[in-house]
Parts: sequence; structure tokens; C-alpha cells
Amino acid sequence: MSEFSENARYATKAMRSLFQATPLQRNDHLSKKFDANIWLKREDLSPVRSYKIRGAFNAMSKVLKASPDQSLFVCASAGNHAQGVAYVCRHFGVKGVIFMPVTTPQQKIQKTKVFGGDAIEIRLVGDYFDETLAASQEYCKQAGGHFLAPFDDADVIEGQASVAVEMLEELGGAPDVLVVPVGGGGLSAGLLSYLRTEAPDVSLTYVEPEGGRSLREALEFGEPTTLPEVDNFVDGAAVARIGSLTFEALKGISADDVLAAPEDRICTTILEMLNVEGVVLEPAGALSIDILPDIVEQIRGKTVVCVTSGGNFDFERLPEVKERAQRYLGLKKYFILRMPQRPGALKEFLHLLGPDDDISRFEYLKKSARNFGSVLIGIETKNADDFPGLFARLEEAGFAYRDITADQILAEFLI
Repeated sequence: MSEFSENARYATKAMRSLFQATPLQRNDHLSKKFDANIWLKREDLSPVRSYKIRGAFNAMSKVLKASPDQSLFVCASAGNHAQGVAYVCRHFGVKGVIFMPVTTPQQKIQKTKVFGGDAIEIRLVGDYFDETLAASQEYCKQAGGHFLAPFDDADVIEGQASVAVEMLEELGGAPDVLVVPVGGGGLSAGLLSYLRTEAPDVSLTYVEPEGGRSLREALEFGEPTTLPEVDNFVDGAAVARIGSLTFEALKGISADDVLAAPEDRICTTILEMLNVEGVVLEPAGALSIDILPDIVEQIRGKTVVCVTSGGNFDFERLPEVKERAQRYLGLKKYFILRMPQRPGALKEFLHLLGPDDDISRFEYLKKSARNFGSVLIGIETKNADDFPGLFARLEEAGFAYRDITADQILAEFLI
């Protein structure tokens, strides 16, 4: 047993004073769908509904063991890391100062307050996370606190490895495949470091959001690289730059094992797990399940564990998730229609719609001294194959239109 493995096992045992092991559950629905023996490591069922509590606990306990008088801990986070730190601060009876961007949703602020209680103070600083981070580090330096990094910290990585310790114990052996989400790399680095010696035959598949492939980018360049742009929809894993320490552990893996999950498809997975299984997952928590269609041939007949890393889903986002899922499945489209400005034109258009076509959006302003006006239309249907027929009827009737469903720039401004 390596020193890392021994420390990870010790950390796992120590965590039992804070929370019980998260369950490893076989999922019949996914097993049947993908013809495999699929298990879910339910990190969404931890006390703070994510695995982040593990790294925060291990890092803080090590600091307090080495420096018992250390009473102030500082972090910057708008999500799961903040909640994990808050919970652990209350457990150890130390003060935590948590910096969050001013734009952080109230739901996340309130949950962090609930987990931390009187042990924490929340400071809202900056419109963007970089500003928040800089302010937190400056305060930490001046106040003599200990800064708790979300992933790029050896003790945090070691704490996250407890997921693998529990998984092997609960499964009674090693799975054939472990599917793990990747953001800053703390979880994946911890799992790989533990399994490298304790279960070296396990095949690891890493999943990043398509709009934030920082690990794949680092592997291609041979070192951590900052992405020029990141899609923040998968907020728990949308990281512009993989951690230096986490990459040190991950740099030997093959880039072919790092897959990308499209943000809109992740929405279909969130809805499927909610509607079929009653499991609430945040976008990052759905990554490991969402990638299963892409590896179906590799996992057929095998035992697979997917780490559902978090379930902190704000239900105010549900309309957006449904919208993106419908667009990905081809069940909803937006287009700009050139409507003749004459009596009866709208009636002609409506007669072109199919029996299952439903207008979900209609914006039209009649303009004087013009023969035509532009209409923004959203159409929902029960079958994606209905749209080609609708568009053919529009063209035959002489209605000019432009499908803007996949036009990201126009969609941001108009939809």
C-alpha cells in the first residue's frame, strides 16, 4: 500500500465522525438501457449534496492537527466548495469567511448559511470570480487565515480519494470501468492516485463539459493551459484551467480517455434522471451518466461505476434545462419568419402548422410603410421529424424564414 493510499483510508475513517459513507446503488434503468451492470456512487447524497465536503474536511483536519490554534479559514466559491467548507467549519468549531461573487444566486447563499450557521461569515465581492478570488486571498493574508483551495491542494486531493476507498468497500471489489466528472481535477486526481495502486486494472473514463475542456487542453499542451472561453452552464465543472497539482497526478493518462459532454445533452440527462428515477442532479453531477451513450460499446456487459458528483440543483433553472433539452432533441426550434403585412397572412401561416405543432413564442410588430415584417417564432412538437415537413410547407407557400435554433449569438439576444 502506498503512502497516499494509507492516508486516504485514514481520512475516510476520520470522515465517519462527520457523515456516513455515501451509498453505491445499482441502477436498473441505466443497466438495462446500456446493457451493463451500472452503479451510481451517490455523492449527491452527502450532507452538502456533493463530494466537496471530503476534501474540505481532510484539509481542515490536517491544518488543525498541525496548528491547533488556527481558528480562521477562508475560501472563495459560489457553489459546492463553499457549502462543504461551511459545514466543516461548524463541525470543528472554527470561523470560516467565505467570499462569493455579488452575482451568486440567493439560493446558494442561503444554503451556505444553513450549513455553516454562526461559524461562518459570507462576503459578497466582485461581479466575476477572479475578483472574488483575489479579494479572498488578500483578506486571508491580512487576517492570518488558512486558505482552503477548492481542488489544487494535496490534502484536498487526498480527501476526495475517499470516494474510491468507499466504492471498493461497498462493491466488494473493483469495477471494470469508473466514470468520473472533471472540473479542476481534485476528484479525478484523488481517484486515480488511489486506484493506481489499489485497483490498477480499473479503466477510468474522464468527462468534461464540452464548453470547459481544461484537462484535455492540458494533456495536449503538456501543461495546464488557460482556456480563452468557458461555457459556465455546468458551473460545478466549468473550469478554465486545470490545477497544477491535480494535473501532476493526471498528466500520464491518455487524452482519448477524456471525453466531452455537450451542455444541451446534459439537460436531457438531468430530466431523464429526475422524471424516471426521481434523482436530482446538478449539471456537473450528471456528467458521468450523460457520457454513457458515447461509451456504450466499451461498457457492454461490464460493471461500471458512475460518480454522481453533486445534486445542488436550483429548480429555478428547470425551465432553462427543459428548453435546452428540447432543442437538443430537436423537439423545439426558433426561427425568424418574413411575414407579409397584409390581411390574412397570419391565418395562412397558421394553416401550415401540423397537428402536433405548438407555438411557444410569437413576437411580431407591424411596421408602417413596409410590405413585410419579421416574426420571432418558437415551435414545439412531439416528433423531431415533423420539422422538415413544416419547413417544406413554408417554402412552398412562399414564406421566407431563418432557423436560428443553433445560432448561439442570436439565441442569447432573442430567446
